[in-house]
Amino acid sequence: MRIVFKTSYLQDIRPWKDGYQLSLYLILLALALAAPLLLDDFYLGELTNVLIWAIAGMGLMVLTGHTGQASLGHAAFLALGCYANIILLEKGLPFLLAFPMAGLITGVLGVIIAIPALRMHGIYLAIATLALSVLMDDIIVLSGPLTGGVAGKFAPPVNVFGIEIDRWGTPRAFYWLVFAVTVIVTLGYINLLRAPLGRSFIAVRDSEVSAQAIGVHIARTKAMSFFLSCAVTGLAGALMGLFAGAFNNETFSVVISIQLLMMIVIGGLGSIHGAFLGAVVIGFLPQFLSISKEWVGAVVGGNTVAIPGLESGIFGLILIFFVLFEPMGIYGRWLKIRTWFELFPFYRRDMFKRQKSYLKTERLR
Repeated sequence: MRIVFKTSYLQDIRPWKDGYQLSLYLILLALALAAPLLLDDFYLGELTNVLIWAIAGMGLMVLTGHTGQASLGHAAFLALGCYANIILLEKGLPFLLAFPMAGLITGVLGVIIAIPALRMHGIYLAIATLALSVLMDDIIVLSGPLTGGVAGKFAPPVNVFGIEIDRWGTPRAFYWLVFAVTVIVTLGYINLLRAPLGRSFIAVRDSEVSAQAIGVHIARTKAMSFFLSCAVTGLAGALMGLFAGAFNNETFSVVISIQLLMMIVIGGLGSIHGAFLGAVVIGFLPQFLSISKEWVGAVVGGNTVAIPGLESGIFGLILIFFVLFEPMGIYGRWLKIRTWFELFPFYRRDMFKRQKSYLKTERLR
């Protein structure tokens, strides 16, 4: 059994629990830094895609995982960030200004859109955000002179400190760009959770009545959560547009919103690790299915047959499995396994039993 004794306040608030956990993070960071040297362009591109999905997952995790506000409309904010970034680049702004401004614009628009929805809860908020995601398709088409309409837009190469970065021409430089953004967003998220604002998010998620009783301004906290969530999602959308190279109104469909929500549920709600683990599943599962079909075709003999809806069906089965058997997601399962080894033979089966996190007064809301 390994027990960590905390002897100072700084030890209590640091991002890692002990030296062992810090060493694991450093090993993971070293592998990420060495990825361009170890992987070819194809797999490096897939890893880049996973990091972009992880940024989007952290954006949704702020709102859904830590504030408890269900959203099925984050594809709309991905689209806002993508189009805002490209439009600003076309106006002549350098990437180092256009990129953060795209996130800021998306965050502000997200708050404006969210103001009417601040009084909604649960399924009603999810339906309202889903309607926004559906409407975004028509908004992009009707704004054709600005967004390119059905024809869409092409992402130009970006220039960072004199280095031209292009998804296809310089995949390693593009990976470094996405990796840097991922590290900055992750560190910001970690510090947010330790700040009073982040603790207010968690208080609102667990019980709005109790949070209000201890002085948390519910409407302001939800608005800040929407702003930060939409801003980070906008940054992910900007990178997603640069990664795709070309996009139109069909790129950011409502399916993307559902995949984002599935991603954080499968990875583990309420944890930064869950956003990354879910991004690995969402990012690598399509390629895994494609490679598996080729392997089956080689073993059985004959050509592989494309099965319509196979990818969506597998995603759905995985989601159903986790909702029924492991609601805490992949990271929750890892916590149980780790705790079992740390407490053996004193581990009890009901240690992670699900508990109600709401008050009786909130059951009918």
